[in-house]
Order: sequence, then structure tokens, then C-alpha cells
Amino acid sequence: MEPKIIFEDEELLILDKPSGWIVNDAQTVGEQPVVQKWLEANFDYELSAESELRSGIVHRLDKETSGILLVAKTQGSFDNLQAQFKNRQVEKSYQALIHGKLELKEGGISVPVGRLPWRRDRFGVIPGGRESETKYKAKGYFEFDKKVYTLVDLYPKTGRTHQIRIHLKYLGHPIVSDTFYAGRKSARADRKWCPRLFLHASNISFEHPSQNKKVFFETALPIELSQVLDKLTPID
Repeated sequence: MEPKIIFEDEELLILDKPSGWIVNDAQTVGEQPVVQKWLEANFDYELSAESELRSGIVHRLDKETSGILLVAKTQGSFDNLQAQFKNRQVEKSYQALIHGKLELKEGGISVPVGRLPWRRDRFGVIPGGRESETKYKAKGYFEFDKKVYTLVDLYPKTGRTHQIRIHLKYLGHPIVSDTFYAGRKSARADRKWCPRLFLHASNISFEHPSQNKKVFFETALPIELSQVLDKLTPID
């Protein structure tokens, strides 16, 4: 499945990225599908062949995370949107299914995160890390195979690598099927009924680079995640 175009004008491309796609090209990607390569091969806009500007991709999503990805087609819109991200004017929302019952229905996590010195491919809460903040709101509780899960909306205020996944682990409620942060045994059991990380970038809001107005885009849960929810029993 290729990325789907949600919106396009002279300056922007709003994509719905499928799970399994890497966002940025790198020497290590091999034969895996890459959004940047797909943009270079299928589009002809000002930044499409600019590899140093990632073909205009303004931010990133983890490989297994699906959902909204923002692409700038011109240098002006790229600079504008990067500044909005830096100034925390961009509002994003994610949906995740997490282990356990999130007793506090609404709250936030604010902790320093960084690369783990003893495991360079993983990130975590560490002293001296970079500040990170995520707000959250529980949407519903579910039961499956005698275990309880929470569907939660997440609103990251910063954009650290693996931030949401780290924050939910820190709360003691890792995301279902997260092979990095839920623990190998738990993730292996999850993947018998949830085939991928249950994390979806569901909407984004920002100031249009040239129209001086706030714009909002959203995308529904992909079918493989909505089918997971269908297996669960809602509880109070």
C-alpha cells in the first residue's frame, strides 16, 4: 500500500503514511519502502529532488506509525513550517492502544528524554536529556483475553524521537505491539492479535504558509487497527 494524498495545493502535500514505510532515505534502508524515494519518483515540485531537504518532508513518523505526514513543496513553505514546528505552533494528535487501565483519564507527562548510553538504538527517560512533553486523554477501556487496555488520544508538545512510546512506557502503560518499549515477551504476545504497533497520527493543525489561516487535517484509523478494536470488548 502506498501513501495516500489527503490534500494538495501549490505549497503543500498532506499524506497518510501507511505503517511499514520509512520516512527519510538513508543508506541503511535497503529494499524497504521509503516515503522520500516515493516522492522523488512520483512528483515534480520545487523540492521533490532535493535530497538534503528530504524532498520537503517537514517532520517524521516512526516506520511502524501510520498517519499524517506534512510535506512542503517549496523552499518558502518548508522554512515556514519548520519554524512553526520549532515554535510549537503545530498541533498534532495521535491515537494509541495501551496496556492496562489508565486510571487518570486526563493528564500529561513532562520528563527529560535522550538516547540510552548503554543501548544506542533506544531512547528513554534519562537525567540531562532533552525536555519532552505529551498531554493525553483516555477515550475508552477495553478487555481482551482477560486483560485490560485503554484507547488514548495523545497530544505531543515536543517532537523527540520515540517520544510518545517512551512516555507511555514511563507511565507503566506501553503501547500494544511495541517491540522496543513494551518488552519482547509482551510484544510477541500482542502481535498474535495486533499485527503492528498501535500508534496512529490522526490529525494535524497549523498555519497555512501563505494563506494566513489555520488549517486542519485528519485521517481515520487504518483498517488493520480498527479490526483490532473490533476484537476487544468495551468496559466501563
